[in-house]
Amino acid sequence: MVLTCPVGTGRTLSKQGRAGHSRRGLLRAGALVALGGVATPLTGCGLLDRDDAPPEPDALEPLVAESLALEARHRAAATAVPALAGRLNPIADAHRAHADEMRRMIGRPAPSGTPTPGPSGSPVTGRAAVLTELRRAEQQGQTNAARACAAAPAERAAMLGSIAAARATHVEALA
Repeated sequence: MVLTCPVGTGRTLSKQGRAGHSRRGLLRAGALVALGGVATPLTGCGLLDRDDAPPEPDALEPLVAESLALEARHRAAATAVPALAGRLNPIADAHRAHADEMRRMIGRPAPSGTPTPGPSGSPVTGRAAVLTELRRAEQQGQTNAARACAAAPAERAAMLGSIAAARATHVEALA
């Protein structure tokens, strides 16, 4: 290939008084165009993609969040009604263990620090009201775990079935 443009160290004026380009500048532009033509198709097939994209969310993540929310609700209730602490703390510990096991299964580390109990809806006072609210939350959690178990692959179904059964026993323990 022969380039017939004016040669210089930058932009030069041609005989007609127009600005010309150096051979080096044209070669650079040609190389960029060629690289752009090669690199563009490669980006779609993943050859140039890095692991910069966040991982896809796992189907267990909502159940992890639900387990942590149930743990927080039980801990908050135990704080609000100290007479129930002996009954509620073991259930909260079970929810934490479930969340930890599901995180292990999906390969996500546990967040650092301790969770802070979030709002559990309307403020509930009194022993009976606290137990009723927790029983409703456990029933919903048991339903969600049973649905996840039915939809899960075999390697996860046993664990999710155990979580659904544990939540059913929590409902009974709160009666």
